[in-house]
Amino acid sequence: MEKRSLMLTVKKNYTQEVPESQIEQTGEKNVMFERYKGNPIIEPTENDWESCATFNPTATFDGKTIHLLYRAIGEYKNYISRVGYAVSKDGINFKRYNKPVLEPTEKYDKWGCEDPRITKIEDEFYITYTALSQHPLGKLSLPRVALASTKDFINFKKHGIITPEGTEEKDVVLFPEKIKGRYVMLHRPYNWIKKFTCKKNGKLYLKTKEDKLIEWPAEKYPDYIPEKPSIWIAYSSDLKHWSEHKVVMEPKAQSWQSEKIGAGPSPIKTDKGWLLIYHGIDKNTVYRAGIALLDLENPGTVTARSLYPALEPKKDYEKKGDTKNTVFPEGAIIRDGRLFIYYGAADKTCCLATCKLDKLLSSF
Repeated sequence: MEKRSLMLTVKKNYTQEVPESQIEQTGEKNVMFERYKGNPIIEPTENDWESCATFNPTATFDGKTIHLLYRAIGEYKNYISRVGYAVSKDGINFKRYNKPVLEPTEKYDKWGCEDPRITKIEDEFYITYTALSQHPLGKLSLPRVALASTKDFINFKKHGIITPEGTEEKDVVLFPEKIKGRYVMLHRPYNWIKKFTCKKNGKLYLKTKEDKLIEWPAEKYPDYIPEKPSIWIAYSSDLKHWSEHKVVMEPKAQSWQSEKIGAGPSPIKTDKGWLLIYHGIDKNTVYRAGIALLDLENPGTVTARSLYPALEPKKDYEKKGDTKNTVFPEGAIIRDGRLFIYYGAADKTCCLATCKLDKLLSSF
């Protein structure tokens, strides 16, 4: 049998090869997510704001009700996104509300509210979402991430942009509890890579879309800058100002996640660590989902990471759509011992896949 290994990220930004005999491989070769046979679970309707596409769902479970938010498109000319809301008792059959619960109202999100992620912290639900202040199809469009919150999914409060100025940002998720007294987030700053950074006179600069140089937008220079868009971690005392940015995971060369990666749903706390579902993109722009474990006390350390995708485009509804060959997980809940993954399929519909949580964790 050919020997393979699983990359474990350790401190000081280097990696260590761990033999297959020590950590079992994970992914579709031995951990199969079961797609719901009735997929898609949410599709476009006649409502003008969601008549073209409904995709990239996020979810949370309060013990009785599954609350689901999803991205909706009502026209293709400007491609402005709004956020819809649906509820379910079984995690499969959803009742949808006729009006969006989050839509462009501020200068920073006037061109779209995209790709929400829900995290419950104490008694409040926080939603991170990609906010567009410029036309989404424009060359100078700079996605950033904003924060909103709610206690009842009826009344929402917007808190503004939470990612650094000049940073092209998506895929921000919060941890569901404070760690060592601070809030923690994972984010994917697209332009925090070597290609868009340079040093002059001892200072680190970031190149913007306007071909301008701005001094590094975080509070201190990072110890390491990756070659390609990666998942970073950061900490905060107020959910607004974030510091100690550090690379957690990088794309893997010569693999299904070779070009860029990004966090999916909010991390799930388990006995083996923080379970992270993430997406990876290859050279052919195929979006797949992977799984990883982060250390419970030091979530900037990866303890295990999938060699193979846990979910990849196979069905027609995942292969054909507005962005072909795409599975994009943004929601995850645990119900009756099963992990429910809610994902966007081909940027067109919302879908569901499940697996037994203990089976998944036993693969690590």
